[in-house]
Amino acid sequence: MITGHMNGYVQEAKPGVRERAVDCPGEEEGADHQSAPNLVKSPQCPAHTERVKHYQEELRRRREEEAASRGGKHEIDPNASLRLKKLSQNQKVGIDNPTFENKEKISRESVPDYVTDVSEFIESLRWAERCLSDPQSLQDTEQLLQFLSSEEFHSAYSIYSVVSQQLSHVSPTSPITTQAQDLCLEVQRILQSSQQKEGLELRTLLTNPHLQALMQAHDHVAEQELPEGQVLTQYLGESVKLVRLEKTRDTPLGATVRNDVDSVVVSRVVKGGVAERSGLLSEGDEILEINGIPIRGKHVNEVHDMLQQMQGTLTFLLIPSSQIKAAPHRHTVMHVKAYFDYDPSDDPFVPCRELGLSFQKGDILHVISQDDPNWWQAYRDGDEDNQPLAGLVPGTKEAKMALIQHAHCDSTGKHWYGKKSKKQKKKSLTSTNKNDGDEILTYEEMSLYHQPANRKRPIALIGPTNSGHDELRRRLLSIEPEKYAVAVPHTTRNPRIHERNGREYHFVNRTAFEADLAMGKFVESGEYEKNLYGTSTDSVRHVVNSGKICLLCLHSRSLKVLRTSNLKPYVIYIAPPSQERLRTLLAAEGKTPKPEELKEVLDKAREMEQSFGHLFDASLVNMDQEQSFHELRRLIDRLDTEPQWVPTSWLC
Repeated sequence: MITGHMNGYVQEAKPGVRERAVDCPGEEEGADHQSAPNLVKSPQCPAHTERVKHYQEELRRRREEEAASRGGKHEIDPNASLRLKKLSQNQKVGIDNPTFENKEKISRESVPDYVTDVSEFIESLRWAERCLSDPQSLQDTEQLLQFLSSEEFHSAYSIYSVVSQQLSHVSPTSPITTQAQDLCLEVQRILQSSQQKEGLELRTLLTNPHLQALMQAHDHVAEQELPEGQVLTQYLGESVKLVRLEKTRDTPLGATVRNDVDSVVVSRVVKGGVAERSGLLSEGDEILEINGIPIRGKHVNEVHDMLQQMQGTLTFLLIPSSQIKAAPHRHTVMHVKAYFDYDPSDDPFVPCRELGLSFQKGDILHVISQDDPNWWQAYRDGDEDNQPLAGLVPGTKEAKMALIQHAHCDSTGKHWYGKKSKKQKKKSLTSTNKNDGDEILTYEEMSLYHQPANRKRPIALIGPTNSGHDELRRRLLSIEPEKYAVAVPHTTRNPRIHERNGREYHFVNRTAFEADLAMGKFVESGEYEKNLYGTSTDSVRHVVNSGKICLLCLHSRSLKVLRTSNLKPYVIYIAPPSQERLRTLLAAEGKTPKPEELKEVLDKAREMEQSFGHLFDASLVNMDQEQSFHELRRLIDRLDTEPQWVPTSWLC
């Protein structure tokens, strides 16, 4: 078997592709267009009755060979037909049974239940007869006892009991077959040479015009009851189904297959494909034929190549899956933000590389299926129209494995993780790295949020020194002071002559400041010339409650504290341009930085983006102050008109 999972981890000597998608959009984009007309059209699908007749002829031929090997003796072989085999398992009762008067000679363990029921009824009737004195009642009771003891009643009641027992074990929710007429003909052929009493009686019954009309009506109704495109029948003792699907370039099938010894089995039904929309293919179905071409024994790559060349109507001959399908892990779409980069081409454990969905840290993924807890099916936000089939992304278990293996960085130096504060555990999907005890966030569940008109989200501008984020904040405050404001900071220094408490600063003593700091009331804090400074969440909340937009220039380390509050910040990363462009911008401001200082700014920016990029809601490169200013205003104004993705925990 090509694939295998145990406890969420892949058990395989060599990692590699274990499933093969039967068709993937865009696989042939690089092919020579001149070869397109040579695509093999699907052969015309024969009627399913012709296919069934073919298998029936094969059955008849095998039975004749078996009969010849027995010396030409033609006896009814109950194992020749699945239904006859089932019926033969029930003992023939009624005709040769002893009379009920002698039932005391037979142990109750060897008497069928229905015989016991009737005998108990006869005993009760005889007991009642002894209590009767009315001649008419005695005569009626005697006639009833004679009827119950007659051979005809025994036979009729035996048949009734056997049929009732069969029906009690079989209660199909849909027709078992649409080929009842063909099955009758098959049994008649088996009985042609039989001279046994039961065989002659059954053949007479099956050739009765009323029964044949009943079988015809049954098949007509069954064809309407079965799902469109699906027909169930019998093939060498196996229940099989014929499924027809329409395949075009624009409507991929959306299924993967795997090898199980010599069999080719449907391994996964992908959301968005024809197979998923039709509901006719199921995981675990074994593919016997496709348009009359035998599939058993073929490698999944051969099946892939064959289906790549087929268009139009495809007819699958399948053995339905016998496994009980588990309930879906989650019925609704879950929206998550990815906190690591993922490239399926670099992942040796992805079950089907063609369906792997690449994404970057910060991307929003719409997870539409978690039926496989190890590999979710998802769309990347914004790509739904261009992505006909859902892609495979690692579930939390698989993501945890990747993150642990790439504990801090992969071979390219890209970080695969973002650490998470303890207050953010709710409504997030995490895995733990036991080496350092920190919580590693793989995905975080997100929801759309539209800010109220009277309660604007605070804007946090993040960037290294000399990136220009502080200059952008000052310009916004000077141009639109009625719209923007800053939070009044706290300090332990003494106020100057022109300063007023609550306007320039909140002046507090050191003891009160340190107590608030210990309680986590400050978004950020620091010490300068033996005085403490900090911006409290209450100060930010005061600006938000006033209806203005609070502008913050914060160190990236302060983001975690800000996000754990109920302030719902919108974080914009201001990235510096190239080293030469940064030198020009700083020179325009009268600054002459040294080359090592410029390099330090760029290194700090890269470090900040790698460590905290998953917390950024938007980014812009400060190539030009004027252009960056207009782009910044556009991003802020968009919050009034467009809903934004925020952690679901913020809305609880």
